[in-house]
Amino acid sequence: MGRPLSKAAQAHSVIMDAVYNMLQEKSARDLTMEAIAKRAGVGKPTLYRWWRTKAALLMAMFHERLAHEPDSPSVTTVEAALLRKMQRVVTDLSGLFGKVMADLIAESQSNPKLLRELHDHICNRRSQTVIAIIEGIRLGEFLPGTDPELVVDMLFGPAYYRLLLGFPPLSRTYADALVAQVLQGIRVHQPDEAEASRSLPSPPLAI
Repeated sequence: MGRPLSKAAQAHSVIMDAVYNMLQEKSARDLTMEAIAKRAGVGKPTLYRWWRTKAALLMAMFHERLAHEPDSPSVTTVEAALLRKMQRVVTDLSGLFGKVMADLIAESQSNPKLLRELHDHICNRRSQTVIAIIEGIRLGEFLPGTDPELVVDMLFGPAYYRLLLGFPPLSRTYADALVAQVLQGIRVHQPDEAEASRSLPSPPLAI
């Protein structure tokens, strides 16, 4: 119940549905404004009135249907937070989000404006949530001089590398191993009980 959608809102929704469904069938490169208009049952002038280019239309659909605001894990350690975040990233990249993201990255290589929008409104937004985790939870876990932005690059870079190459496949196991490997290089070393006991002074000998 409620107020009926206006014709403009209905047309917008139908167009978003058309783009969303078509991207599950083919790459962004193979989409045309003419094919989108035909699938949505609207005229091409309607598309160009709202979106000046195909890239603008694709980004509008991406923002509306796929690029949801990343969650903020409520955990108490950096390791737990990063594990949860990377598992979410791998899950997203393994689905339609990842397919469309790879398509948009490819399209953006000849479209600087699209590349900037991808960086500012998708990649940077997600990386900032990870930087906030690193800076806000027990900074003492990391070696002095650890750069949160470089940590993000070390985590996200390999995941997007696999996405763009298409292999080896992304998985939760890979996400866990990636986080463990990165943290191994930046975490403050905590001696185990055996090592700690060896470092304690020996008690005086009884005579």
